[in-house]
Amino acid sequence: MDYPRIDAYASLNSPIHSFDPRAKIITFLVLIFSFAFLGSISAAASAVAFCLFLILLSRLPLDFVFSRIKVPMGFIVSILVIMAFTVGGEDLFSIFGLHVSYEGVRLGTLIVLRATASLLLALLMLGTSRFEAILKALYMLRVPGILVQMLMFTYRYIFVFIDEFGNMKNAMDSKGFQLKGNSRHALSILGNAVGMLLVKSYERGDRVYSSMVARGYTGNPMILTKFKMKGSDYLLSGVLLSVAVLFHIFPVIL
Repeated sequence: MDYPRIDAYASLNSPIHSFDPRAKIITFLVLIFSFAFLGSISAAASAVAFCLFLILLSRLPLDFVFSRIKVPMGFIVSILVIMAFTVGGEDLFSIFGLHVSYEGVRLGTLIVLRATASLLLALLMLGTSRFEAILKALYMLRVPGILVQMLMFTYRYIFVFIDEFGNMKNAMDSKGFQLKGNSRHALSILGNAVGMLLVKSYERGDRVYSSMVARGYTGNPMILTKFKMKGSDYLLSGVLLSVAVLFHIFPVIL
């Protein structure tokens, strides 16, 4: 089965795509931390707008962006609901005896906007570079090799595990399996399937490791591509870092 990759549009031509991966990682991480500590709703909303501008600049399709953020956005928006009912303060209204406070809505909105900006930046960073280039950039930035390798194998084999589970599900469906909430037998079969998937994952990992060792694997990634910073990379990095600082020097107070 063919799964859409996070770097499906990494071959597009835009200033963000041509940004040196090392500078891109450092710059976008600074931006993420900067936006995560904004203190006002207006500043956080402006940060989200700035991220959307960068996405338009990168020419990433909006449906691709939405398909990648809709699931985490569901968890992010739930924070607003939790904050509205749990943070004490001036009551706005009540629902079934539960009070919604102004302070809770304000704090929840601020957190949602911060998280949305950070999520968009992370997607922009990963979606405009080949995943292999990101891994090589991390290694060249002196990130421990074991972490880079774990990231590489996690990304590579998560699709293999999805395929394995899909094959198992098709086999179960062909035998008439139906999951019912009140059926202990169905839940037992599902538990056995999950356990079998874990066993298969372990066995496959062991076979992959043995084959890699036989081919000379030492745990250190071999980097064939060399990155070279250009003047445009320094310029774009300086502009984005300046934006990260300006959001805190000139905050918009709500």
